[in-house]
Amino acid sequence: MAVDEKTGELLGTGRRKSATARVRIKPGSGKITVNHRNVETYFPIDEHRMIINEPFQATENAEKFDVRVNVQGGGTAGQAEAIRLGISRALLLHDAELRAALKAEGLLTRDSRVRERKKPGQPGARKNFQFSKR
Repeated sequence: MAVDEKTGELLGTGRRKSATARVRIKPGSGKITVNHRNVETYFPIDEHRMIINEPFQATENAEKFDVRVNVQGGGTAGQAEAIRLGISRALLLHDAELRAALKAEGLLTRDSRVRERKKPGQPGARKNFQFSKR
């Protein structure tokens, strides 16, 4: 989380499950680009776009920043939530007084839940093979 000296963009990193998002924001018209694609084409589901815009709604900064994101790993839901955390962290660099609004919405907390690994001798993480007593 820093400021890019060359472009003046604010940098934020977000992670969720196995997704990692590197977010860059700068004052602009509200354009969001994910992996060099428009957000509407990258996330066709409305709910994922709503997740991404939550930090702007909570701080009343909608349409005030242009966002560029590089995201990799995970699925679309995990990527959207990783982007949300990255945007929240970058907004803090812009104005530290936004912290209370972001924290009240729970947007600064990294969701640490990840998939549990498969165990040996079992078909899955918790599932066991059928047991027959006789």
